[in-house]
Amino acid sequence: MLRISRFALVAGFMIASATAEAQLQTKKITLEDCWAKPTFRAEGVWGLRPMKDGQHYTRFETLEDNTVQVSKYNYLTGNRVQVLFTEKQLIPEGKTDHIDIGEYTLSADEKKVLISTNSESIYRYSTKEENYVFDMATGKLRQLSSKGKQRLATFSPDGSKVVFMRDNNLFLVDLKDMSESQITTDGAWNKIINGGTDWVYEEEFALESGIRWSPDSRRIAFLRFDESQVKEFAMTMYNTGLYTEPYSFKYPKAGEKNSYVSINIYDITNGEITPVDVGPETDQYIPRLDWTANANVLSFQRMNRLQNKLELIFADAATGKSTVVLEQTSTTYIEVSNDLRFLPDNKRFVWSSDADGRNHLYCYTFEGTKITGKLQITSGAFDVIDFYGIDEKNTRLFYQSNEEHPARRAVYSIGIDGKKKVKLSAQTGSNRAEFSTGMKYYINTFSTANTPPVVTLHDASGKQVKELVNNEKLKQTIAIYGFAKKEFFEITNAEGIKLQAWMIKPNDFDPKKKYPVLMHVYGGPGHNTVNDQWERGDFNWHQYLAQQGYIVVSVDNRGTEYQGAAFKKATYGRMGELESADQISAAKWLQQQPYIDANRIGIQGWSYGGYMSSLCLAVGADIFKMAISIAPVANWRFYDSIYTERYMGLPKDNGKGYDAFSPTSNMQKIKGKLLLVHGTADDNVHFQNSVEMVNSLVKNNVQFDFFMFPDKNHGISGGNTRLYLFTKMTDYLKANL
Repeated sequence: MLRISRFALVAGFMIASATAEAQLQTKKITLEDCWAKPTFRAEGVWGLRPMKDGQHYTRFETLEDNTVQVSKYNYLTGNRVQVLFTEKQLIPEGKTDHIDIGEYTLSADEKKVLISTNSESIYRYSTKEENYVFDMATGKLRQLSSKGKQRLATFSPDGSKVVFMRDNNLFLVDLKDMSESQITTDGAWNKIINGGTDWVYEEEFALESGIRWSPDSRRIAFLRFDESQVKEFAMTMYNTGLYTEPYSFKYPKAGEKNSYVSINIYDITNGEITPVDVGPETDQYIPRLDWTANANVLSFQRMNRLQNKLELIFADAATGKSTVVLEQTSTTYIEVSNDLRFLPDNKRFVWSSDADGRNHLYCYTFEGTKITGKLQITSGAFDVIDFYGIDEKNTRLFYQSNEEHPARRAVYSIGIDGKKKVKLSAQTGSNRAEFSTGMKYYINTFSTANTPPVVTLHDASGKQVKELVNNEKLKQTIAIYGFAKKEFFEITNAEGIKLQAWMIKPNDFDPKKKYPVLMHVYGGPGHNTVNDQWERGDFNWHQYLAQQGYIVVSVDNRGTEYQGAAFKKATYGRMGELESADQISAAKWLQQQPYIDANRIGIQGWSYGGYMSSLCLAVGADIFKMAISIAPVANWRFYDSIYTERYMGLPKDNGKGYDAFSPTSNMQKIKGKLLLVHGTADDNVHFQNSVEMVNSLVKNNVQFDFFMFPDKNHGISGGNTRLYLFTKMTDYLKANL
């Protein structure tokens, strides 16, 4: 036997440790790691469906042969208790091959499953697909309809029927005999939509389905969009063959005509359709539609065109007569939410509002259509970010807020009377919960900016039941690749207002050296970049840049979320002005730091961030050396009605506000280098915006670089696209920063 001395073992360990440390310092991130390989992919628990008993949930599972199954799990233990069905079981009657599962929905009695397959995208969220009904008791799989793909297929609450939309009309299938009947007949592409929503509602109100079953399964309320007066936007599709093909869709730009939206109620028992009184005004919005706990009373929300007045309205399902229950107004704008909840006693509902300067929850009591009382449930210098629901038995509410820090998220419970608030999440960072039916259990996803997600199972008191995912493998990977820490701090702008920010420095950072800086920006309402949570995509690229010797910084300017209504709404009517001023203030602060090369500060952003990066390069011409602008808005006159008018008012009333801080009005000021990138099939921020940018740059004899991706939408993705894009961006940074 070969003997090894203790000294040799210790020496060997020291050498191995030194080698490991050297590997940690030398393992280099590649762009392929960021955009073409799953090197930094985090594991999670996705696709959960809480079951009605409150004790179980279902989820997708991928098998070794890449087929999937849907399994039933126990909340109390976190263990799988049953495989409900596998993809291989899903063979339609008269066929030999199984279908692929796209999405699935259990009926309320959990005896049937609605399964979609062969899905086709329409816009960002909407799809059409083939749907099948699977009977778990008999194992039979039946096609919902053989007459064409469907949209928005939805079980009735009693599980006996399915309503769906096809060719802009509504249809009903009785699952007893699979008989199909047509509810509406006037639907037509680019004219009338029954049950679905138009492009701008889907994008800006996050409302794709306008179909709502009554609790007793007797009626179907649905939105009807008349978009015949809305102008069409046309795009050219190139990768179609020898000739290009035109594609056009209804897209209302700021100040232009919107769809006229109405509500109808279809009575299944007699086949009659009753119109709901939505008021005499036709130029308005109906962004939300919900039944109350009373199956005879429908609620809907109505907004004026300027979106500074929001009304909650109750409608009699039999007559369509409506009554305003609650009204909220603002000197700037109001944003709709999904926070409305009706309690089963049909005497109370929960509503959210930023009326006191922060977004909080309120409880209203009512009798018939009259409000009889109001109680503010949450209060303080924080925002309720996500309202999870109500434990109706114990009348406790569950929500997520940023009470600890603007960039962090914690989960809380509180009594409906506003008392006995309890913080449920134990760790500091970002916590997101998914609750069981009845709110007895929840699955918590925790992460920080420097810690990959950890998924745990808890009971309603916050007590941890089981760890489901810890991402230890990813933690080891980022250690091997030497990920640098994202450091959080505050910058005070020129007006003395504190701005949240983060910075990533190279791991071998030397305070005596001068480093170039890339500022990563979004800057618009609805999305913050300064979040203490694990990020994907850009974060990996930022780590790559840090290894290449760059410092990466991001700042949330005024106009962004979760620092109160005054901070967010300060930009009303003058988007771009305060946001760019704050980014310039941050850049000037960076210039004053001894480790920053004041002459090498660049800025990069996408969408609103693309708008910001090009604008900052212009109005901050003496500060920024270069900018990368992806899919930017060139002038708010080119963007959609709902989003733009919410934050800017109407063009006819605020023409100067629209033009003053549009990139096209400021291109002559540019001194640095500009890379402009856009997809030609962008249905959101149209390629037209970059065309206008090019026209302005040429007119002012400003040299720039431009790249377009044929037939790519706002996400500019698919195949090799992201790798190609970020390779080009990286090369541009290295050449010009």
